[in-house]
Amino acid sequence: MDHDSTTTTSPPTGFELHAGRGRFNAAFFRMMDPYLERTLRRHKRRVFAGLPRAVVEIGSGVGANLRYLEPGGTLIAIEPNRYMHARLRASAHRAGVRLDLRERLAEQTGLADHSVDAVISSLVLCSVQDPEAVLAEIRRILRPGGTFRFLEHVVARSGTPTRAAQRILRRPWAWTFEGCSCERDLEHSVRAAGFETVTIDLYRVHTPFLPFNTHIAGIAHA
Repeated sequence: MDHDSTTTTSPPTGFELHAGRGRFNAAFFRMMDPYLERTLRRHKRRVFAGLPRAVVEIGSGVGANLRYLEPGGTLIAIEPNRYMHARLRASAHRAGVRLDLRERLAEQTGLADHSVDAVISSLVLCSVQDPEAVLAEIRRILRPGGTFRFLEHVVARSGTPTRAAQRILRRPWAWTFEGCSCERDLEHSVRAAGFETVTIDLYRVHTPFLPFNTHIAGIAHA
């Protein structure tokens, strides 16, 4: 099998590429991968256990989750930020995973109705333009009984120091990380998205990036 095989579609609609920030974020997340993996590994192992051989990922970035896919399997990567693509291709090659790369927005994957068994995301719904539309798109492409597995950072409880930091830093945070919001109630969004069942765990990580420290991880069944 040719593990370098990729498919690139037409440029995304509505995604604004920033040369400086795009390159910075691609380098930043590649550099931070070992640290983020240590921080989130326990939750990823649980949520991503038993994935099928073909998986759709919303916002694959530089390939942090390829380690949870079977060698020889396929990742259909929905990634509109082309500054991530070179590192994503290299990561897929190292992991022995076939990469089907689609430069599209998560709101419009271009995949057929009820055509996939699993969709994954991590640290992505914070930065999409319309999380409710993305969740509706995930439900549309999942087969009945298929699963959406996710890990996301979320808004902290009102009145906490973390919530105050999220409010104070929301603008520079969003500018630096290309639209990432640290104030989204993504637990509510997933529960309200119309999945048959949803299981979510809330947890906290301890990092110097205080707005990032409140998280959810879970599985939703279509």
